[in-house]
Amino acid sequence: MMPLAWLRGVLASTLGYLWSGWGAITSLLLFCALWEFGGQVYGDLVLPGPAATLRQLSAMFGSGMAAPELAISARRALYGLGLALAAGTVLGLVAGRSMTAAMVSRPLATLLLGMPPIAWLVLAMLWFGMGDATPVFTVFIACFPIAFAGAMQGSRTVDNKLRDMALSYRLPWWMMVTDVHLPHVTSYLFPAWITALGTSWKVVVMAELLTTVDGVGAALAVSRTQLDMATSLGWIIAVLGLLLALEYLFLEPIKRHVERWRTETVR
Repeated sequence: MMPLAWLRGVLASTLGYLWSGWGAITSLLLFCALWEFGGQVYGDLVLPGPAATLRQLSAMFGSGMAAPELAISARRALYGLGLALAAGTVLGLVAGRSMTAAMVSRPLATLLLGMPPIAWLVLAMLWFGMGDATPVFTVFIACFPIAFAGAMQGSRTVDNKLRDMALSYRLPWWMMVTDVHLPHVTSYLFPAWITALGTSWKVVVMAELLTTVDGVGAALAVSRTQLDMATSLGWIIAVLGLLLALEYLFLEPIKRHVERWRTETVR
C-alpha cells in the first residue's frame, strides 16, 4: 500500500506541476514561432524550421541512429553528474557546519566555478586520453562546485533559533534531520542540482565533440562536416527534450514532494 500511495502522490504532483506550467508552454510556443519565422526568412539550408527538424528527428529515431547515441551521452553525463552531486553535496553539507571549513573552501569553489570547462577538457584529454573517462571527468569537475556551493549555503543558513528550539524539546536526531535541516537544505540543493543537470549535458556534448567517436557530440561533428543543418538541429532538440524530461518528470516531482511543507504552511 505504501509504494502505491507514494506513486499516486508523485503522479498527482507531476500532473499538477505540468498543469501549472502553462507559462513555460507559452514561452516554448513563442520560441517555436520565432524559429519558424527565421526558417521562412533564411530557408532550410541555413535554418530548418521546427516541422522540418522534427521530421528529421523522427527519421533519426526510426532508422535507429538516435537512440544509441543519446544513451551513450546520457550514460556519460549521468555518471559524471551522479559523482559530482554525491561528492559535492556531502562535502558542502560538512563544510557548511564549520566556519573555518566554509572560509577555506569558498575561494576554491569560486575558482572551480570560474574555470572554463574547455580548460578542464584539455587537461582531461592529456590525463585520460580519448575515452569515456575524459567526458565523465569534465562533467564531474564542472558540476561539483555547483552542488558544493548549494549544499554549503543551505547548511550554513539553517535557522539557529529553530534548531535551538528543537534541541530544547529534545527531538530525536532523525527528527532533527527530517523536520529541521532537510526542509531548509533542499530549498538550496534542488536549484543547484537542476543547474548542474543542465551543465552536465552541455559539457558532455562539448567533450564528445572533441574527444570521442560516439555520442551526441560526435554525431554533431559528423553532421557539421556534412553541412546537414536539419540533423544538427535534430540532435540539439533530442538533447534538450531529454534534459527537460529529466528535470520536469524526475527532479521536479521529487522537489515538490519534499517541499510539500511549503504549501501546507501556507494553508
